[in-house]
Amino acid sequence: MRNSTSVEQAIDDLAHRYLQRTHADMQHAHGGRLRMRLTEFVVFGLKQAWACVFGAALLAVIIAARLWYPDDAGLARNDFLTMAAVVIQILMISFKLETLRELRVILLFHAVGTVMELFKTDVGSWSYEAEGFLRIGAVPLFSGFMYAAVGSYMVRVFRLFDLHFDHYPWRWITALVAAGIYVNFFSHHYIFDARWVLLAAVVLVYGRCVMHFRVFRKRFRMPILVSFLLVALFIWFAENIGTWSHAWLYPNQLNGWQAVSIDKLLAWFLLMIISVVLVAWVYKQEPPPLGRYPADTQAPADTQIRGGHPDIRVARPPE
Repeated sequence: MRNSTSVEQAIDDLAHRYLQRTHADMQHAHGGRLRMRLTEFVVFGLKQAWACVFGAALLAVIIAARLWYPDDAGLARNDFLTMAAVVIQILMISFKLETLRELRVILLFHAVGTVMELFKTDVGSWSYEAEGFLRIGAVPLFSGFMYAAVGSYMVRVFRLFDLHFDHYPWRWITALVAAGIYVNFFSHHYIFDARWVLLAAVVLVYGRCVMHFRVFRKRFRMPILVSFLLVALFIWFAENIGTWSHAWLYPNQLNGWQAVSIDKLLAWFLLMIISVVLVAWVYKQEPPPLGRYPADTQAPADTQIRGGHPDIRVARPPE
């Protein structure tokens, strides 16, 4: 895995030795092709789960606090969640599940998210229980960690799947689109809501971009807009769990929980653009990126042979 931590590299080496043996056995077994596809699918799920470990741990603590945290505890639940989030982050670094370089990205997500939280709670878009000391105004500090969880996923999935891109747009253009999206999160309360215009801009800018990713032995392709939508969908599922746990509530949930409006999916889709731009600027790819094809995959004609393995140079516009 590219830029992996030492712990992740050890896990990856162990998993690949096991999967290589399994792959060799399945090639001679009845239905081997189907089993190999199943292996790719299972590895994909495991890598996605590993990429989500920060967010999953935080969400598990939020659910546990909703189910079992005592109402008469001396420590407010929101303060407990903040302290738990800090502990999770420390453990991620201590056990080398994240690098210090990635921590910079996560802290930036934390800052960007907290600013948005301060504004959105002030205008009544959503609210938190008014309790605890570890908060800024009406915003408990653990809320920033929820944005940090998105940042953690983004930087981890980048290296776990060895992401490369065809026709990735110029970064200054993506930065302008992301800035427009971020400003609109604030300004649409007072002036014209430009989210549909911004959505069209996203489709125009990223429409030709294709993401290449490796699971186990094979490299796959996916339009990057599809990946944005899938990640936004899973964040929407997590948001439903978070509001069910009363970590925060929308105005229509104050008198009884109900599912988060599907309209929020568009907001999370646009937030993904901000996330991608932050990762691209702070956790930069090496231009031009190189991707190594597996032995059982035919390499395209424009590959270069390096050390006996075919490498492909993925197209990227000049900056």
